[in-house]
Amino acid sequence: MTQTIETTQLPSEPTNSRRSFLKNLGYVAASVASLPLVSGALSKVQAADFSYGTTPSTNVLARKNRNLYLRQFAASIQYGLRVPTQTPNQDERLYQGKIANFSKGLPHNNLGEVDLVAYDRLLAALSSGRSADYETIPMGGSVKLANPQAALTFQLEGGDSHSFAVPPFFSLASEALAGEMTELYWHALALDVPFSQYGLEAQTTAAINDLKGFKNYATVNAGNLFRAGLPGDTTGPLVSQFLWQDVPCGPFTLQQRYKLPVTGDVHMTHYDQWLAIQRGAPATTTTQFDTTPRYMRNAHDLAEWVHKDFTFQAFQHAALILMGMNAQRDSHPYSNSTSQAGFITFGGPHILDLIARVAYAALKAAWHQKWQVHRSLRPEVLAGRVHNHLRGAASYPLHSSLLNSKGSQQVFSRYGSYLLPQVYPEGSPTHPSYPSGHATIAGACATVLKAFFNESFILNNSVMVSDDGLSLLPYNSHALTVGGEINKLAGNIALGRDYAGVHYRQDAIQGLLLGEKIALNLLSEAKLFFSETNVNFTLTRFSGQTVSF
Repeated sequence: MTQTIETTQLPSEPTNSRRSFLKNLGYVAASVASLPLVSGALSKVQAADFSYGTTPSTNVLARKNRNLYLRQFAASIQYGLRVPTQTPNQDERLYQGKIANFSKGLPHNNLGEVDLVAYDRLLAALSSGRSADYETIPMGGSVKLANPQAALTFQLEGGDSHSFAVPPFFSLASEALAGEMTELYWHALALDVPFSQYGLEAQTTAAINDLKGFKNYATVNAGNLFRAGLPGDTTGPLVSQFLWQDVPCGPFTLQQRYKLPVTGDVHMTHYDQWLAIQRGAPATTTTQFDTTPRYMRNAHDLAEWVHKDFTFQAFQHAALILMGMNAQRDSHPYSNSTSQAGFITFGGPHILDLIARVAYAALKAAWHQKWQVHRSLRPEVLAGRVHNHLRGAASYPLHSSLLNSKGSQQVFSRYGSYLLPQVYPEGSPTHPSYPSGHATIAGACATVLKAFFNESFILNNSVMVSDDGLSLLPYNSHALTVGGEINKLAGNIALGRDYAGVHYRQDAIQGLLLGEKIALNLLSEAKLFFSETNVNFTLTRFSGQTVSF
């Protein structure tokens, strides 16, 4: 079913008056208020409704007025959208010791519990937003917090970062969080198992059997283990073609073989090391790399890839691959033109610019949720709570299914602690867990790609990786589509951070959905500023619903 987003008729005359500007707020349709999209019926005020001159001096003032009006109208649309209620869980109020909240980098006691004076200073700074107040936060070591003030930054295009919301983070004592933490223990145990062997060897078979005991994992099997479950995500290899195929990068071609960690290289499994890092000390270990470049073939490889990538790198690569395949949609303005081809608009520069632009908007929205709303604890800290509880050093309200899981017990058997093995020497970044920034970017960038490229396009020359990561082999078992592989790429980038031990599944899934909303909003607003009149965006959401605007 296709959902068409529309607005009602809009005022036809541009104006500079505050009264008329505010009056425009009444023209936002109910359909837009229920979904953060601006709409297709904005052609009434599109740039195309302007008479263009052929000399630089012609209609300069008229164009300036039209530009001002378009910007005002776009702002009024965003202003008129329903602002969702922000709903954090109640753990910060419930637990006086802030045992369920993010505090990495602040002073901590020997149990890894935050100094409450320092935590209150953090809350005060987040509340005031003043730079001077952030400077009064007591720090435990030399590692700094990751840009909490960015949560207050405004957004020029699309919706404001504070106009989106995600559901409450699972509570500390919940069975749902216990299931996600158990999955993370199994990620660590199966880090070096080739993706092709999932369900065929002992470690992942044990993971499936253990996870099935949790309500949210009742349907887990070898075909969907450690996958995001988006449309097309479970078809074919676990890794998206866009992380294996060669990338055409201007004058050279990038072969996607990378420097990857050696088998068994993990960090923060010793308590003293874990505690020092919670207190803001820099890592004292380093990643040990294989000397042979390889294609991604296991969770360890993917986790390392999303450690060093720049924000939108995977999606820039995907766009370059798809442009090389001529896989663009045929529904855009120049698809059937006999005189023009897309370039500045609806061509390569346009697509690549939007990928970067929407990634930045996604980060701002994720930062607002992380710092201003949820402040959820990282998995490494929850594992520390498990460790101290099971050792008898403390008593925490943890669900029995987590404490008794085979995943936590096997981690203890292998490493001598219940701490979550980390792929990165420093563990998680110094910002809260929920939602994942990588996932929010992935959701936004994937949505932009689906707006410009034909989701039904069949990828030729599909490949799979050898178990040693040294070569790519032909893959012919299933037809892989652009839409499915874009979704799979989004899931890979989001869950790759879970494989590393720095995020939970809900961080990934809700981040993807948040990013999708941000991109839909930005794309629908962007339509207002095109000079082309026959602009149509149609794409499939992560829910499987087709949306057109």
